[in-house]
Amino acid sequence: MVSYSYSQSAPKIIIQILVTGAQIFGKALFEAGKQAAKNAKHTPQGSAGSDVAGVRNATSGSLTDTLTREHRMTMDEAHLILNLKQGETLENVLKNYEHLFKVNGPRPAPDPPTTGVRAGKQPAPPTHSHYLQSKVVRARERIEAEMRIVKEADSTPPPPGASPSGSAQGNAGGLS
Repeated sequence: MVSYSYSQSAPKIIIQILVTGAQIFGKALFEAGKQAAKNAKHTPQGSAGSDVAGVRNATSGSLTDTLTREHRMTMDEAHLILNLKQGETLENVLKNYEHLFKVNGPRPAPDPPTTGVRAGKQPAPPTHSHYLQSKVVRARERIEAEMRIVKEADSTPPPPGASPSGSAQGNAGGLS
């Protein structure tokens, strides 16, 4: 005959199971936290992440990179947003800007009917995208800033001693 002895009571066993389960859960939670911290530090190559359109790569001191950092937008992104090609005129930029700003703006609410079937129902509030409107405005500002820089560079006279045609005139007179 086989006899089993129960040396532990039921409450002790339940408490031991709960403590062991809590230890396992705590270890798993700790490991998950370590992995989350590791993932937060790592950014995969080629991911956009917090980098807005290559702004992180605009590190040189050039005017274009300065404008990219200042406006948080590259010229390519600005052209994509406004549906423009490189070298478009300011007229086309403003035309596309006005159209996109108006399309993404709040629409005027229709006049509520005073009689009829829908007299008691209120129409849904008009929807619009403030985010898209702000992107359109920032794209226009970025393109205008770039055009302003190009215009200033064209109107600035060359420094003294530099030839306007860019050719060397050092030995033109035959003096050596």
